[in-house]
Amino acid sequence: MRMAGNRLYGLMALLLIWAASVRASADDWPRWRGPLANGHWPTGRIPGRFPEGGLKVAWRVDIGPGFSGVAVAAGRVYTMERRESRKEERIVCRSAETGKLLWEYAYRADYGDMDHGKGPRATPTVHEGRVYTLGAVGHLCCFDAATGFVIWKRDLRKELGARVPTWGFSASPVLYGDTVIVHTALQPGGCYAAFDRRTGKERWRSGDDPAGYATPVLVRYRGTEGLIGWTPEHVLCLDPRSGRIYWRIPYKVTYGVSIAMPLVVDDWVFVSGYWEGSKAIRLGKTVQQAELAWEENRYLRGLMAQPLYKDGYGYLLDKRHGLICFELATGKKIWSDNHRLTPRERNPQATMVWLGKTDHILALNARGELVHARLTPDGYDEIDRAAIVGKTWAHPAYAHGAVYARDDRQLVKVLLPRGR
Repeated sequence: MRMAGNRLYGLMALLLIWAASVRASADDWPRWRGPLANGHWPTGRIPGRFPEGGLKVAWRVDIGPGFSGVAVAAGRVYTMERRESRKEERIVCRSAETGKLLWEYAYRADYGDMDHGKGPRATPTVHEGRVYTLGAVGHLCCFDAATGFVIWKRDLRKELGARVPTWGFSASPVLYGDTVIVHTALQPGGCYAAFDRRTGKERWRSGDDPAGYATPVLVRYRGTEGLIGWTPEHVLCLDPRSGRIYWRIPYKVTYGVSIAMPLVVDDWVFVSGYWEGSKAIRLGKTVQQAELAWEENRYLRGLMAQPLYKDGYGYLLDKRHGLICFELATGKKIWSDNHRLTPRERNPQATMVWLGKTDHILALNARGELVHARLTPDGYDEIDRAAIVGKTWAHPAYAHGAVYARDDRQLVKVLLPRGR
């Protein structure tokens, strides 16, 4: 009886641990732009008022420079950094609770004369106990997420002729089925390429365009799956199983700066560029069909900041006018915040995410200020702001009631006041 009772107790304990891990994973931030890869924190609550003395910092640790965003999964925090003195890139994993270093992995990565070459760009992608990373000059790696054990790695530039764009590879790895898809311009014919996520073996490659900087987005539209990407020459849709191109619409951009991930909602695909402005594409009866719906190049000229969408309206950080609210169906400007979210600069940047099902956002602007605001067609309503890091373009992670943010010297966990 004692043995049976012990077994029952052990089984119950395991079930409780499993249930806790499931609950935790629902609030993780395991990849670029969050759990749904769309700038939405599904479990995020509207925070209470920010304290006058600033938000509480749970921990703060030193870090090397880089643009790589932060991922949080299963109690661990991941990002990438650079050691210029050694010409190394480094993946670091820390405890989400304490900030303690759990593991790190470094490899040589010579940036040469890369513009803005201070560090890696892409955010790690965590999936089913593994973490996938892409370095600025094409090092694609797969690690055991808990231990840092290298499962496989590929040097895409040396092995497969990947052509590094002016500002380095920036698109985060995308997981689909048993493959990991990257935007790295393998030569020839590999603008996008898929690798077996277990072994690193190439599965397919597709497209002759050069590499841009935008992470592609997986969609399911009327029963068919597609991978929608934005290169320096086209907006296009691929079959993620084979790489076969369904459609492509020309959009040649100055200096190849196709940066922000396409915004895909219902039957709309939206992209916005720094010089040539925005294009809205309408999907047809299937994901294999699409046509250009409208273009705009006066108020809708985004750069790095990912636009948001809710209830028929888009919200975009324009380089001249600040945050713009526009009607997605027409491109009509509704309002501008006149640079209230983040100051007018040559390269304006702010990362915005929706909180739950509300019209509230959290945004980290280029000055390292965390901003709580409401976005509606009626206007921009700022509620609070507080500086949490220095100047940064890196995307933070939001998980378990906290913000994990970085600049070029520090990685911090900042607690959000409990709200509703």
